[in-house]
Order: sequence, then structure tokens, then C-alpha cells
Amino acid sequence: MEPLKFNPILKRIRWGGRRLADLLGKSIGPESDYAESWEICDHGADQSIVGSGPFRGWELRRLVRDQARELLGIHAGLAQFPLLIKFLDAHDRLSVQIHPNDEQARALVANQRGKTEAWVILAAEPESAIYAGLKRGVDEPALRSALAQGTVEKCLNRLPVAAGDCLYIPAGTVHAIGEGVLLAEVQQSSDLTFRLFDWNRVGADGKPRSLHIEQALACIDFGLGPMNKVTPITLDGAAATTEGLVKSPYFTIRRHTLSQPVTIADDRRCHILIGLSGTFRCAAGLSNESISVGETVLIPAASLPVLLASESKAVALEVFWD
Repeated sequence: MEPLKFNPILKRIRWGGRRLADLLGKSIGPESDYAESWEICDHGADQSIVGSGPFRGWELRRLVRDQARELLGIHAGLAQFPLLIKFLDAHDRLSVQIHPNDEQARALVANQRGKTEAWVILAAEPESAIYAGLKRGVDEPALRSALAQGTVEKCLNRLPVAAGDCLYIPAGTVHAIGEGVLLAEVQQSSDLTFRLFDWNRVGADGKPRSLHIEQALACIDFGLGPMNKVTPITLDGAAATTEGLVKSPYFTIRRHTLSQPVTIADDRRCHILIGLSGTFRCAAGLSNESISVGETVLIPAASLPVLLASESKAVALEVFWD
């Protein structure tokens, strides 16, 4: 089973822009509100579809069901692909949100997952920021008071960001993506989101958007406090150009700067590769796939090992789960 490229699922939302096309090469229409490109998705009616090769036209859901051993290896038997991979273009600031954890999600919707996520910044305007967590000392009464006064921003931990930064956002973290940020997102396969605050904005109808204040407050982990940017680490035994970014119960993220070839060994599980800059080759058996910035490839367990190489010092994210 060769590496798989899927047709992106494009989402237009009021806060989007045009950088999915301008910087990531996505094929979009003339509108100026393209917010998200869902790259790998098995979530209800949103299904990634293989774009070429022997499995062209197959939905990811069908691959998980009918090609489980080849695709998932040691994880064969899953009812759903557990991760969702996206690119997001925040031309405008997103609302302040909270996602539930697994237990909270199952209490709301049967068999639903929580939503822990991580972001890798691809581009950011000079004044761009991420809001990640609450400032120290902000508890539920203080947050409720700020909500009543419309001053929630004073409670939020604001982090200026630049290309290359990584943030880990566990479920229960109060967060928002600021305007001018383009990022890659790795998350649990869930779309449960509760809006806590929308910056006192109104919609086209002159009315505020609906909020989910009580649900959001119930899901906040007030013990998390302010979040910091991830400090990359060089992995033991790995090339100096391979960094560990995130290792969580739900996914592991590594970043490869391909100044020299890197091998992903056969660990009997599938991997995901995301092109962050440049172009690199992914050689697996008889397949030799080219991956450019803005492209995402699913490496089936049966494709391993794979060799990544580039002549242009490309940068790639590698994602998998234990």
C-alpha cells in the first residue's frame, strides 16, 4: 500500500483569507474567506478522499474499515481514524474557545472524542499573537465577572508568535488564534467547540454571535494556567535536524529539517507527513512521492520504512500516535 494523498476539504468561514492559495498552493475560488483546509479527516460527513493511485476515490472511512492492517498496522481495529489534520488561515481573530476532554465529550455525544490539539505556525504578521490559557490567578468567579463586563481579554495569556513556533493546547484550555496567523493543526478527530467570548463583535445582522458560556465554563481546566510555546528538543539518537515538538497521549509530532536524508523506521503504525517549506521526496518501496509546502501525505504502516530527502533543505512535520 503506497503513500496516500487526499483531496483537501476547504472551509469558508468569516475569519478566513486567501493564504491557503497564496502560500500553500490550494486551489480556491475568488472569495476572500477561505479559513481551513482539512487535509486528513474521518469525521462524520467530512471524509478525506484519495486523489490518485490504486485507491483513488476511496474515503478514509472505507480505508480504515477495509484496509485496516495495511493502513493502521498495530492499530488495526479502530472504528475511526483518530486524528484530524488541518491548515488554518486566520485573516481575522477567532473567538475565544474551549474544547472538552474525552470524558466530557462522551457525556455530550455518544462515542465522541475530546479535542486536544497542537499548532505549528507557518506564517504570522509582525503583531500577530496566540491566546493560550488564562493568566495566573484567574479562577471561575474572576472569569465570570470579566464575561459580564466584556473584559475577557484581560484574563487571557497572550503570546506573540512567529513562523516556526509550536503550541500545545490540551482539552480544557481557553484559547484563540489571533489575526494574521497561518498554521498547521494536529488534533483529535472532533469538532466539539464552545465559544466563550467573541471580542464584543456583532455579525452582519448587527447581533452578537451565539455563545456557549455555561458549557465552556464547565469544560475549562482552571488548573492549567497560562500555556507557553513548545521548546523543541533534539531526540536521542536522531539526526541533529530532527526535533521533538509534542508527545501527548493522543499524538506525537516531530519536525525534520531535511539538510540530510531521514529514515522513518518500520514501527508497524501509520505516519502523517506535512510539508512546511520547500519540496522533499518520500521513497517507500517502489513509490517515490514528491511533497511540497502545503501538502499532506498519509504513510500506511505497510509502506514503512520510508526515506525522506531534499535538495532544498525542506521542512516536514511527522505525526503518529502510540
